[in-house]
Amino acid sequence: MSVLFHGYFFILFVKEYLFGMNQDVRIKLNGISKAFDGETVLDNIDLEIHDKEFITLLGPSGCGKTTTLRIIAGFETPDHGDVFFDGARINDLPPYKRPVNTVFQRYALFPHLNVFDNIAFGLRIQKCPDAEIRQKVKDMLALVNLKGFERRRVSTLSGGQQQRVAIARALVNQPKVLLLDEPLAALDLKLRKDMQNELKNIQHQTGITFIYVTHDQEEALSMSDTVVVMAHGRIQQIGSPTDIYNEPVNAFVADFIGESNIVDGVMLADRRVRLARHTFDCVDGGFDKNEPVDVVIRPEDVDVVKPEAGMLCGLVTGVTFKGVHYEVIVDVDGFKWMIQTTDFVEEGATIGLSIDPDAFHIMKKSEFSGMFGDYSSFSDELEKLSDVTEEVEEE
Repeated sequence: MSVLFHGYFFILFVKEYLFGMNQDVRIKLNGISKAFDGETVLDNIDLEIHDKEFITLLGPSGCGKTTTLRIIAGFETPDHGDVFFDGARINDLPPYKRPVNTVFQRYALFPHLNVFDNIAFGLRIQKCPDAEIRQKVKDMLALVNLKGFERRRVSTLSGGQQQRVAIARALVNQPKVLLLDEPLAALDLKLRKDMQNELKNIQHQTGITFIYVTHDQEEALSMSDTVVVMAHGRIQQIGSPTDIYNEPVNAFVADFIGESNIVDGVMLADRRVRLARHTFDCVDGGFDKNEPVDVVIRPEDVDVVKPEAGMLCGLVTGVTFKGVHYEVIVDVDGFKWMIQTTDFVEEGATIGLSIDPDAFHIMKKSEFSGMFGDYSSFSDELEKLSDVTEEVEEE
């Protein structure tokens, strides 16, 4: 009897513990797939989004991030899989009944209404008392730093101010989740950085779950609690910004998050890797002996030294001044490395490269191996052209 008694309470304890572990899951996507015109956009996505979390869906154009957001909002229905909100399945729940609001890239403000009436619009639809509306709009204006703008026409506001109005309008109804679809893409660089800080502060103050979509790696790293990196309709990696940057799981993630030299290597043994015809000490292990691997070395983790002191030597083929450092392209046996250094080096010089053991990050081979990491075609012009092309595709 005593054994049964204690066993019963042990089971209750385990159930309570497991429930406690999952009770802060606000949204759960289970096996979500979606295709348009026969082309798979989302391929069996599983994702948990927690209460009060700032989570960012990050990836290039066409990776499925916006479709994921639209499925959460109810604007799209998954072909397969389920969407859960606070444990309840909501696949068939229409958008207006979901406790979420969306901030779009294009703001979607009402041009014939002033700032106050734009923010108050949803409250009036709900037939809230006038006194309650005035107080809530006042609170929202303070939250987004627009006190005194109540009677301004939205057409007279700057892009950043219009974005703040859109955010206030989305938050005034106190949704449990705020969805943000590339909301800063139309802003200039300085204003975009200012709004990044504002969004993070607003999320902290309100405690509302933010789900943010972007293709901008800096936005994702600077604002998020959790980053979800997507490619080809699948989630490649989920983790904190630090984990995603320092411990990428494959060549796509390593290349997409910041700059990376991704070199073919072979793990000779634990903590011993061979690449570029040289053998190096590293800190990773757990691979098979002589297993082919991808080796990531971040540009800032390579020191420029004299050729005779270098672990590798190469010819400098390009130097770009970036303000606080130089980006140097170095040809090492036909493979172009990027190095970031505060020391100026001449184009055409031969330099040595020194790399500490903890700067090597070893990854298993994947479908993305061999596609990234060589800077043979790198230039600022190509990078800017890529950004412009992606913005046009998003539109």
